[in-house]
Amino acid sequence: MRAAIFRNGEIVVDGIAEPVPGPGQVLVKTLACGICGSDLHARQHAGRMVEMAKRTGRTPMDLSRDVVFGHEFCCEIVDYGPGTMRRLKPGAHVCSMPALLTAEGIKGIGYSNDFVGGYAEQMLLSEPLLLEVPNGLAPEHAALTEPLAVGVHAVAKAGITGKEVPLVIGCGPVGLAVIAALRIKGLHPIVAADYSPTRRALAERLGADIVVDPRVSQPYATWAEHAQMSDAEKAARPPFQAMLPALKPAVIFECVGVPGLLQQVFEGAPRDARIVVVGVCMESDRSEPMLGIMKELNVQYVLAYTPEEFAASLRLIAEGQVDAAAMVTAEVGIDGVAQAFTDLANPEAHTKIIVQPWR
Repeated sequence: MRAAIFRNGEIVVDGIAEPVPGPGQVLVKTLACGICGSDLHARQHAGRMVEMAKRTGRTPMDLSRDVVFGHEFCCEIVDYGPGTMRRLKPGAHVCSMPALLTAEGIKGIGYSNDFVGGYAEQMLLSEPLLLEVPNGLAPEHAALTEPLAVGVHAVAKAGITGKEVPLVIGCGPVGLAVIAALRIKGLHPIVAADYSPTRRALAERLGADIVVDPRVSQPYATWAEHAQMSDAEKAARPPFQAMLPALKPAVIFECVGVPGLLQQVFEGAPRDARIVVVGVCMESDRSEPMLGIMKELNVQYVLAYTPEEFAASLRLIAEGQVDAAAMVTAEVGIDGVAQAFTDLANPEAHTKIIVQPWR
């Protein structure tokens, strides 16, 4: 079968062996797979990913061998391996968390030498993790379940009480997923900042109430304008707090993941802010702890999602509560993956490119 392969630091198209389902596994045809920002980072910082995997006890990629990326997918069931219940018929459309349940433990899909990801015509999934796609949802939209789940998880980990005014820094796919999750949670006003006019427009479409161009307005100043306490809230404050700026609690989602951004958040955040780090920075960075201490900042790093959040995200898209179609800006076949990696560097051109291996 054909696949777009990460080989020697580049994305190349080649033929590879068709996977054979083992016990508890399902052979599926890949219908659609989103290109994730993490894939772009992995291509550029593959050595760093290997180093971090080793330091955290995970199985790293062997960069001397082929890797097929792709962990945001929707597939069609082709066949079952031994020891499966076969509860879904061949031809059914399914999503799954990008993981395989094996005798050696849970293995990730998308950054593995042994299990191909969604940039291949076929792949293997674990039967217990399959979720049937409901409501006739298009595969290219169902494939957005995974990135939406990242935003749903980030909002869940933020410990929101309902009194906060959120600020989202960065309106790429991760930031847009956070905005959508905040809107579903009913937290308003949602302030979002991005340099890209296209992404600011998408942020509004996904649920942001106020969008900020950092070239024109300081995001934290704009946030403060919309976080003023009511007279009743001011009057209810203890005497010592009455000496501080009369601002509602801040929850700031860092959704960029580049060096220097977290330090900027530390500098701009108000006292007692909760900072949720969703963007994946692949490089070493620095921040000044004393700033966090002086402001009593609370920093929460997040990764992925729970099975429940993943399933809920699929339902949200299928029920039309999230405008998934707004995020999809192009669809390519396997031969177009390498160029798509380049094209995604321009935020005015693309937000999410979907790979359709059989295109």
